[in-house]
Amino acid sequence: MNQDTEFKGHHAQEVEHDAVYAEKADVADYKAEAIEAENAEFNMTVLEAVRAYPMASFWAFVMSCTIIMESYDVFLIGSFIALPRFTRDFGVEDPATGLYNIVNSWQSALLIAGQLGALIGVFIAGPLTSWIGYRYATLTGLMLLNVFIFAFYFGDSLAVFFVAQLLEGIPWGIFIANAPAYCSEIVPMRLRAPATQMLQMFWAIGSIIVGAVAYVYSSHDDPSAYRIPIALQWMFPTPLAILIFLAPESPWWLVRKGRHEAAAKSVERLGRKSEMKSTDTVAMMRRVIELEKSSKPPNHLELFKGTDLRRTLIVCCVYLAQNLTGNLIANQAVYFFTQAGIGTELAFALGLITSALQMVFVMLSWILTTYFGRRDIYLWGSAANTILLVALGVAGSVGVSTSASLAQASLGLIVSVLFTLGPAPASWVIIGETSAIRLRPLTTGTGRAAYYIVEFPCIFLASYMLNPTGGNIGAKCGYVWGATGFMCLVAAYFGLPEMKGRSYREIDIMFKRRIPARQWKKTEVDINADE
Repeated sequence: MNQDTEFKGHHAQEVEHDAVYAEKADVADYKAEAIEAENAEFNMTVLEAVRAYPMASFWAFVMSCTIIMESYDVFLIGSFIALPRFTRDFGVEDPATGLYNIVNSWQSALLIAGQLGALIGVFIAGPLTSWIGYRYATLTGLMLLNVFIFAFYFGDSLAVFFVAQLLEGIPWGIFIANAPAYCSEIVPMRLRAPATQMLQMFWAIGSIIVGAVAYVYSSHDDPSAYRIPIALQWMFPTPLAILIFLAPESPWWLVRKGRHEAAAKSVERLGRKSEMKSTDTVAMMRRVIELEKSSKPPNHLELFKGTDLRRTLIVCCVYLAQNLTGNLIANQAVYFFTQAGIGTELAFALGLITSALQMVFVMLSWILTTYFGRRDIYLWGSAANTILLVALGVAGSVGVSTSASLAQASLGLIVSVLFTLGPAPASWVIIGETSAIRLRPLTTGTGRAAYYIVEFPCIFLASYMLNPTGGNIGAKCGYVWGATGFMCLVAAYFGLPEMKGRSYREIDIMFKRRIPARQWKKTEVDINADE
């Protein structure tokens, strides 16, 4: 009996030893391929990366289109509070001027409703995407959005509009959490900046569409002035759903699920077979995922432990800074112009010009961020933005005159446009690169949640400062946003690392080594390092 037991124990040890040996041999087998694939990405130029991965660029473009829907609706509500017919149907008359305004509390509620729904959506997005993947999670959001638009279109009171916006916000949360993560995962290193910055471009495109629609219908003296712009939302979800259904799943997500063969096929759909080896690329992904390996399924608690806490804080701070550096002036550009003393028709025209310039400047930012890095563009852009916001406050303090109004409108336009050259597009790249691969859907969702949580009081504050029935301080709000923008600038200077030209393996290792943010540019990581 003892001999039999001894034999079984010895046999079990041999089996365990063989398994460990096999695992080590497997790691050794794909590490060489992983190094080859990583070196190939390092040696690519931007144009070579586009040629090698043309479909990756296309599918990143398609996924980025989902951001149009949140942008469209955010700017639509912002334009409604300045729309004469909407304010007459749902606002109150100012006895002194005879003009109609949406009551300050309802104005803030309408602006916050979609973001409140999106806050729910981003927390749904992480677990949902980790479970069923980026494609099916996004498809779920698109189908829900089709349904929720009905409530908005047939709404007949501010309360119904509030509920409709809240419901629409849930799919937006899924889109905004998934899009930067998916775009950063399907493209090679050299294309991470332009692929993720497309999100800001489509945000601008959404505002351009709204600006054009609002400009056309602003003169209508019937409910079509706001009903038709609402109905036009239906032109987005179904065509996008068809394209997303045909899109490849993120190979990184497939590797995380252990589906290496499916990941290789996905890589082949993203690039040219003649210019890349899908098995090498998958090996590179396996190597990174082995660095982050855990026996537990991803969960939100992990985001606040160890080195992942630092990564989560960077993503959250970059997201919330968007609300503290004048972005809300851009979101309410038309209303800001009207409160600066500009006529309604000209205000809508300026809003449209602002949106068009934003799209142009986002495309210019692709060049800046690709060749000059993320940290420098973010810091210099934030510094310029802070100075302009203070200048806006000064313009609002010099008294009431035609020249003062024009100065305020001009500075408001410049702030809105320059924001899309530096901090805004760089933010999307940083968000996509900072999070660990394993926790990426959860990190991007949590970061966006921080954005919405900070946005709620900021929206109330912004509405109060601009509304004639509230603080009515107009362009003096530049002092407030200039102060908060300066605080964000200081935090970024000490906490934001430069991740340009770094593979995901290098980024993982540098976070584990706890390299200070200002030392990242000078730090070298050996191609053979696995820690």
